[in-house]
Amino acid sequence: MKASLYLGLALALAALLAAAASLIWTPHDVTALSIADKLKPPSAGHWLGTDHFGRDIASMLMAGARTSIAVALVAVGIGMGFGVPLGLLAAARHGSIVDEAVMRGNDLIFAFPSLVIAILITAVFGPSAVNAILAIGIFNIPVFARVARGGALSLWTLDFIRAAEVAGKGPARISAEHILPNIASLLIVQGTIQFSLGILAEAGLSYVGLGAQPPTPSWGRMLAEAQTMVTLAPHVAIFPGLAIVLTVFGLNLLGDGLRDRLDPRLRART
Repeated sequence: MKASLYLGLALALAALLAAAASLIWTPHDVTALSIADKLKPPSAGHWLGTDHFGRDIASMLMAGARTSIAVALVAVGIGMGFGVPLGLLAAARHGSIVDEAVMRGNDLIFAFPSLVIAILITAVFGPSAVNAILAIGIFNIPVFARVARGGALSLWTLDFIRAAEVAGKGPARISAEHILPNIASLLIVQGTIQFSLGILAEAGLSYVGLGAQPPTPSWGRMLAEAQTMVTLAPHVAIFPGLAIVLTVFGLNLLGDGLRDRLDPRLRART
Protein backbone atom coordinates (compact mmCIF):
# COMPACT_ATOMS: atom_id res chain seq x y z
CA MET A 1 0.00 0.00 0.00
CA LYS A 2 2.85 2.37 0.79
CA ALA A 3 4.38 1.79 -2.64
CA SER A 4 1.16 2.73 -4.41
CA LEU A 5 0.77 5.79 -2.19
CA TYR A 6 4.29 6.99 -2.97
CA LEU A 7 3.89 6.24 -6.68
CA GLY A 8 0.63 8.19 -6.76
CA LEU A 9 2.23 11.06 -4.85
CA ALA A 10 5.19 11.12 -7.25
CA LEU A 11 2.96 11.21 -10.35
CA ALA A 12 0.69 13.88 -8.87
CA LEU A 13 3.68 16.00 -7.82
CA ALA A 14 5.21 15.66 -11.30
CA ALA A 15 2.06 17.13 -12.84
CA LEU A 16 1.89 19.88 -10.22
CA LEU A 17 5.55 20.77 -10.69
CA ALA A 18 5.14 20.89 -14.47
CA ALA A 19 2.15 23.20 -14.09
CA ALA A 20 3.99 25.42 -11.60
CA ALA A 21 7.12 25.57 -13.77
CA SER A 22 5.06 26.61 -16.81
CA LEU A 23 4.12 29.82 -15.01
CA ILE A 24 7.70 31.08 -15.35
CA TRP A 25 9.38 28.82 -17.92
CA THR A 26 8.72 26.41 -20.78
CA PRO A 27 11.30 25.00 -23.21
CA HIS A 28 9.66 26.98 -26.05
CA ASP A 29 6.99 29.63 -26.40
CA VAL A 30 3.64 27.80 -26.52
CA THR A 31 2.16 30.47 -28.82
CA ALA A 32 5.05 30.43 -31.32
CA LEU A 33 4.19 28.79 -34.65
CA SER A 34 6.81 27.29 -36.93
CA ILE A 35 5.24 25.54 -39.90
CA ALA A 36 8.69 24.54 -41.16
CA ASP A 37 9.14 22.44 -37.99
CA LYS A 38 5.68 20.84 -37.94
CA LEU A 39 5.28 17.19 -36.92
CA LYS A 40 8.94 16.79 -36.01
CA PRO A 41 9.69 13.63 -33.95
CA PRO A 42 11.27 13.89 -30.49
CA SER A 43 14.77 15.34 -30.63
CA ALA A 44 17.28 17.31 -28.58
CA GLY A 45 15.66 20.56 -29.72
CA HIS A 46 12.11 19.38 -29.10
CA TRP A 47 12.09 16.72 -26.38
CA LEU A 48 8.64 15.36 -27.29
CA GLY A 49 8.48 16.57 -30.88
CA THR A 50 6.24 19.22 -32.42
CA ASP A 51 2.58 19.36 -33.46
CA HIS A 52 0.98 20.27 -36.80
CA PHE A 53 1.66 23.97 -36.17
CA GLY A 54 5.30 23.41 -35.22
CA ARG A 55 4.63 24.08 -31.54
CA ASP A 56 6.76 22.28 -28.97
CA ILE A 57 4.70 19.45 -27.45
CA ALA A 58 6.63 19.39 -24.16
CA SER A 59 5.89 23.09 -23.63
CA MET A 60 2.25 22.57 -24.57
CA LEU A 61 1.95 19.72 -22.08
CA MET A 62 3.42 21.84 -19.28
CA ALA A 63 1.04 24.71 -20.00
CA GLY A 64 -1.84 22.26 -20.48
CA ALA A 65 -1.15 20.81 -17.03
CA ARG A 66 -1.67 24.29 -15.61
CA THR A 67 -5.05 24.56 -17.33
CA SER A 68 -6.25 21.09 -16.34
CA ILE A 69 -5.13 21.37 -12.72
CA ALA A 70 -6.56 24.88 -12.30
CA VAL A 71 -9.95 23.84 -13.72
CA ALA A 72 -10.12 20.66 -11.62
CA LEU A 73 -8.93 22.38 -8.45
CA VAL A 74 -11.46 25.21 -8.62
CA ALA A 75 -14.23 22.77 -9.57
CA VAL A 76 -13.44 20.61 -6.53
CA GLY A 77 -13.41 23.75 -4.40
CA ILE A 78 -16.89 24.64 -5.66
CA GLY A 79 -18.11 21.12 -4.96
CA MET A 80 -16.69 21.13 -1.44
CA GLY A 81 -17.72 24.69 -0.66
CA PHE A 82 -21.38 24.05 -1.44
CA GLY A 83 -21.72 20.29 -1.05
CA VAL A 84 -20.21 19.82 2.41
CA PRO A 85 -22.43 22.42 4.15
CA LEU A 86 -25.48 20.98 2.39
CA GLY A 87 -24.54 17.46 3.49
CA LEU A 88 -23.98 18.57 7.09
CA LEU A 89 -27.30 20.42 7.06
CA ALA A 90 -29.14 17.38 5.71
CA ALA A 91 -27.57 15.13 8.35
CA ALA A 92 -28.40 17.58 11.16
CA ARG A 93 -32.03 17.68 9.96
CA HIS A 94 -32.23 13.98 9.14
CA GLY A 95 -35.74 12.88 8.27
CA SER A 96 -37.05 16.42 7.90
CA ILE A 97 -38.22 18.25 4.80
CA VAL A 98 -34.82 19.98 4.66
CA ASP A 99 -33.04 16.63 4.39
CA GLU A 100 -35.48 15.45 1.75
CA ALA A 101 -35.12 18.67 -0.27
CA VAL A 102 -31.31 18.51 -0.23
CA MET A 103 -31.17 14.87 -1.29
CA ARG A 104 -33.78 15.24 -4.03
CA GLY A 105 -31.88 18.27 -5.32
CA ASN A 106 -28.76 16.13 -5.42
CA ASP A 107 -30.62 13.47 -7.38
CA LEU A 108 -31.72 16.10 -9.86
CA ILE A 109 -28.15 17.26 -10.49
CA PHE A 110 -26.95 13.64 -10.77
CA ALA A 111 -29.47 13.17 -13.58
CA PHE A 112 -27.39 15.55 -15.73
CA PRO A 113 -23.74 14.49 -16.32
CA SER A 114 -21.10 17.24 -16.38
CA LEU A 115 -20.98 17.11 -20.19
CA VAL A 116 -24.72 17.81 -20.43
CA ILE A 117 -24.41 20.62 -17.88
CA ALA A 118 -21.49 22.05 -19.89
CA ILE A 119 -23.57 21.96 -23.08
CA LEU A 120 -26.38 23.83 -21.32
CA ILE A 121 -23.99 26.45 -19.92
CA THR A 122 -22.04 26.94 -23.14
CA ALA A 123 -25.28 27.21 -25.12
CA VAL A 124 -26.00 30.35 -23.10
CA PHE A 125 -22.55 31.78 -22.33
CA GLY A 126 -20.29 30.16 -24.91
CA PRO A 127 -17.44 27.63 -24.47
CA SER A 128 -14.60 28.57 -22.09
CA ALA A 129 -12.51 27.24 -19.22
CA VAL A 130 -14.70 29.18 -16.75
CA ASN A 131 -17.83 27.46 -18.02
CA ALA A 132 -16.06 24.09 -17.81
CA ILE A 133 -15.26 24.89 -14.17
CA LEU A 134 -18.91 25.70 -13.49
CA ALA A 135 -20.11 22.49 -15.15
CA ILE A 136 -17.68 20.24 -13.29
CA GLY A 137 -18.14 22.16 -10.02
CA ILE A 138 -21.93 21.88 -10.15
CA PHE A 139 -21.65 18.15 -10.75
CA ASN A 140 -19.29 17.84 -7.74
CA ILE A 141 -21.75 19.44 -5.31
CA PRO A 142 -24.01 16.39 -4.84
CA VAL A 143 -20.97 14.11 -4.60
CA PHE A 144 -19.60 15.95 -1.57
CA ALA A 145 -23.09 16.46 -0.14
CA ARG A 146 -23.68 12.70 -0.12
CA VAL A 147 -20.27 11.92 1.38
CA ALA A 148 -20.67 14.56 4.09
CA ARG A 149 -24.22 13.48 4.92
CA GLY A 150 -23.31 9.78 5.05
CA GLY A 151 -20.32 10.39 7.30
CA ALA A 152 -22.22 12.80 9.54
CA LEU A 153 -25.23 10.51 10.01
CA SER A 154 -23.01 7.80 11.48
CA LEU A 155 -21.77 10.28 14.09
CA TRP A 156 -25.02 11.90 15.18
CA THR A 157 -26.00 8.81 17.21
CA LEU A 158 -22.74 8.61 19.17
CA ASP A 159 -22.41 9.51 22.83
CA PHE A 160 -20.04 12.46 22.42
CA ILE A 161 -22.58 14.15 20.15
CA ARG A 162 -25.29 13.55 22.72
CA ALA A 163 -23.03 15.10 25.35
CA ALA A 164 -22.55 18.16 23.15
CA GLU A 165 -26.34 18.49 22.80
CA VAL A 166 -26.78 18.23 26.56
CA ALA A 167 -24.14 20.96 26.94
CA GLY A 168 -26.44 23.25 24.98
CA LYS A 169 -24.69 23.27 21.60
CA GLY A 170 -26.93 23.68 18.57
CA PRO A 171 -26.81 21.61 15.36
CA ALA A 172 -24.71 24.18 13.48
CA ARG A 173 -22.07 24.37 16.21
CA ILE A 174 -21.98 20.60 16.65
CA SER A 175 -21.57 20.14 12.89
CA ALA A 176 -18.69 22.63 12.76
CA GLU A 177 -16.87 21.63 15.96
CA HIS A 178 -17.47 17.88 16.19
CA ILE A 179 -18.85 16.43 12.97
CA LEU A 180 -16.69 18.15 10.35
CA PRO A 181 -13.30 17.33 11.98
CA ASN A 182 -14.29 13.68 12.24
CA ILE A 183 -15.29 13.35 8.58
CA ALA A 184 -12.37 15.42 7.26
CA SER A 185 -10.48 12.28 6.20
CA LEU A 186 -13.46 11.14 4.12
CA LEU A 187 -13.65 14.53 2.44
CA ILE A 188 -9.91 14.63 1.74
CA VAL A 189 -9.98 11.24 0.06
CA GLN A 190 -13.09 12.13 -1.94
CA GLY A 191 -11.52 15.45 -2.89
CA THR A 192 -8.48 13.65 -4.30
CA ILE A 193 -10.69 11.31 -6.32
CA GLN A 194 -12.84 14.16 -7.63
CA PHE A 195 -9.68 16.08 -8.50
CA SER A 196 -8.60 13.25 -10.79
CA LEU A 197 -12.09 13.01 -12.28
CA GLY A 198 -12.07 16.79 -12.75
CA ILE A 199 -8.89 16.57 -14.84
CA LEU A 200 -10.47 13.81 -16.91
CA ALA A 201 -13.69 15.81 -17.31
CA GLU A 202 -11.79 18.94 -18.35
CA ALA A 203 -9.92 16.94 -20.97
CA GLY A 204 -13.20 15.51 -22.24
CA LEU A 205 -14.88 18.90 -22.41
CA SER A 206 -11.90 20.44 -24.20
CA TYR A 207 -11.82 17.48 -26.59
CA VAL A 208 -15.34 18.29 -27.78
CA GLY A 209 -14.65 22.03 -27.85
CA LEU A 210 -16.48 23.03 -24.65
CA GLY A 211 -13.46 23.68 -22.42
CA ALA A 212 -10.47 26.00 -22.67
CA GLN A 213 -10.35 27.81 -26.01
CA PRO A 214 -7.30 28.66 -28.18
CA PRO A 215 -4.67 29.88 -27.60
CA THR A 216 -4.90 28.44 -24.05
CA PRO A 217 -3.22 25.00 -24.16
CA SER A 218 -5.30 22.02 -23.08
CA TRP A 219 -4.54 18.29 -23.02
CA GLY A 220 -8.01 17.44 -24.32
CA ARG A 221 -7.79 19.83 -27.26
CA MET A 222 -4.30 18.55 -28.08
CA LEU A 223 -5.83 15.08 -28.43
CA ALA A 224 -8.69 16.42 -30.55
CA GLU A 225 -6.27 18.18 -32.90
CA ALA A 226 -4.06 15.09 -33.13
CA GLN A 227 -6.76 12.55 -33.97
CA THR A 228 -6.36 12.99 -37.73
CA MET A 229 -2.57 12.64 -37.55
CA VAL A 230 -2.20 9.49 -35.47
CA THR A 231 -0.83 7.41 -38.35
CA LEU A 232 1.34 10.24 -39.70
CA ALA A 233 2.86 11.43 -36.40
CA PRO A 234 1.70 9.21 -33.50
CA HIS A 235 3.74 11.13 -30.92
CA VAL A 236 1.34 14.09 -31.29
CA ALA A 237 -1.44 12.00 -29.72
CA ILE A 238 0.60 9.64 -27.53
CA PHE A 239 2.14 12.23 -25.23
CA PRO A 240 -1.05 14.18 -24.33
CA GLY A 241 -2.81 10.85 -23.79
CA LEU A 242 -0.02 9.66 -21.51
CA ALA A 243 -0.14 12.92 -19.56
CA ILE A 244 -3.85 12.46 -18.87
CA VAL A 245 -3.54 8.75 -18.03
CA LEU A 246 -0.54 9.10 -15.72
CA THR A 247 -1.95 12.13 -13.87
CA VAL A 248 -5.37 10.54 -13.31
CA PHE A 249 -3.76 7.22 -12.40
CA GLY A 250 -1.44 8.92 -9.92
CA LEU A 251 -4.25 10.84 -8.25
CA ASN A 252 -6.35 7.68 -7.96
CA LEU A 253 -3.43 5.86 -6.35
CA LEU A 254 -2.93 8.81 -4.04
CA GLY A 255 -6.62 8.76 -3.08
CA ASP A 256 -6.55 5.04 -2.35
CA GLY A 257 -3.37 5.40 -0.34
CA LEU A 258 -4.76 8.28 1.70
CA ARG A 259 -7.92 6.28 2.40
CA ASP A 260 -5.83 3.39 3.73
CA ARG A 261 -3.73 5.72 5.87
CA LEU A 262 -6.57 7.87 7.22
CA ASP A 263 -9.22 5.20 7.82
CA PRO A 264 -8.43 3.64 11.24
CA ARG A 265 -10.28 0.44 10.37
CA LEU A 266 -8.20 -0.16 7.25
CA ARG A 267 -5.02 0.93 9.05
CA ALA A 268 -5.67 -1.63 11.78
CA ARG A 269 -5.85 -4.46 9.21
CA THR A 270 -2.44 -3.55 7.83
